[in-house]
Amino acid sequence: MKKLLVFAVICLPLFSFAQSNKEDIDLIQSIYGKEKKTIVADFIKLEGAQKDAFWKLYDEYEGKRKALGQKRVALLEKYAANYGTMDDLATSNLIKETVSLGAETDKLIATYHKKIEKVAGAKPAAQFYQLEVYLLSAIRTSIFENIPFIGELK
Repeated sequence: MKKLLVFAVICLPLFSFAQSNKEDIDLIQSIYGKEKKTIVADFIKLEGAQKDAFWKLYDEYEGKRKALGQKRVALLEKYAANYGTMDDLATSNLIKETVSLGAETDKLIATYHKKIEKVAGAKPAAQFYQLEVYLLSAIRTSIFENIPFIGELK
């Protein structure tokens, strides 16, 4: 898990406060996704039909998570591009978008927790939830450590 966290902490600053193109983001997400999948496989042990059902849902979840990740990067790029010129309305809208994206992400994790619980049981579903929330928290922390607070830079 530490390996993935280190990767996330190193890669996020590369595109969190600079203009990024879609291909760069896709590449970073692809590498992150592969590393993450290995960690998930090591952490959540399943066999037989449960394993197949879990991975089908997990892959579905990852596609949706990546789409939200691209929205997060776009929001960070918007923040970086407008940092010095944001008025009250732009600042308020940025926070509203951030809150909405966070809620959408949290809802996605909760939805897939329920789906996974139905096909694989409570323990693997709880492990999925715990791991996703841990990684999301680490990513959110990394982002906030690598961008200036509103009004910090003059």
